[in-house]
Amino acid sequence: MKRAIFPGSFDPITNGHYDIIKRGVSLFDEVIVAIGVNAEKKYMFTLEERKKFIEETFKDEPKVKVITYQGLTIDLCKKENADFILRGLRNPADFEFEKAIAHTNRSLSRIETVFLLTAARTSYISSSIVRDVLRNGGDITRLVPEAVMAYK
Repeated sequence: MKRAIFPGSFDPITNGHYDIIKRGVSLFDEVIVAIGVNAEKKYMFTLEERKKFIEETFKDEPKVKVITYQGLTIDLCKKENADFILRGLRNPADFEFEKAIAHTNRSLSRIETVFLLTAARTSYISSSIVRDVLRNGGDITRLVPEAVMAYK
């Protein structure tokens, strides 16, 4: 079974994340969306809310599993029997950052990182932009899946 971990904070999940997960499902037998827990980070949405948003968004997709984790993603890959890490790239800065992590992960394990370019229509979307729009009372309808909209 080809299993991939798609790690992130998903604070909140965006249409860009959605696109990568949907495309990942066509490449892998299972995509595990892994919500990382970082005690140093301040989140807008609770861990439970973020997990619920993703579960609701993919409730009809049996190849998507949603979990939470702490620690190294490669340790999670071993625990979940996943040989791949799935990552989305929006721009050259993402590539440089993700490339360094992928090289480190490969030097520490046999885990391969698979990069998917974001769709042009979602390449400008980030969770931090969504949070900023929300904080300022803006409309996030075109930025996030319906499950996040239901939160408002």
